[in-house]
Amino acid sequence: MDERYTPRPVASWYLIAAIASLVFMALGCVSLAMHVATDPATLPLDQRALFQAEPSWVLAASAVGFVAGALGSLLLVLKRRAAEQMLFVSLVGVLVWLGGMMLTPRFRDLLSTDQVAVLLTIVAITWSIYWFARHSRQRGWLR
Repeated sequence: MDERYTPRPVASWYLIAAIASLVFMALGCVSLAMHVATDPATLPLDQRALFQAEPSWVLAASAVGFVAGALGSLLLVLKRRAAEQMLFVSLVGVLVWLGGMMLTPRFRDLLSTDQVAVLLTIVAITWSIYWFARHSRQRGWLR
């Protein structure tokens, strides 16, 4: 049997990482809610163009990504096995969200380099949270 996957005591840093994951995903949900509630007429012209260029299915993918991520992170805090599956759904949603932004020419052309860097950072953090859940399950920390 591979020793890497034998059950071990829960690491002392586990709860801190799980709460940090929950905070990150909750911020994503707040950002999503603010985006949905925004009236495009109140935005500057460059932001309005970006807002109007976003396809609705891309917005739906981000909703799946962040809501599933928040639920999965909450399950991590509660040490539940379902966290891994929920965070996988979140990762897929965020990847579809990023792919939709990059594959929609009208939207992609309006993104700045800084905005693309932020999007890639969000995907990297979401992947890291999924990896953390997977690692936690393999260690036997989730029940």
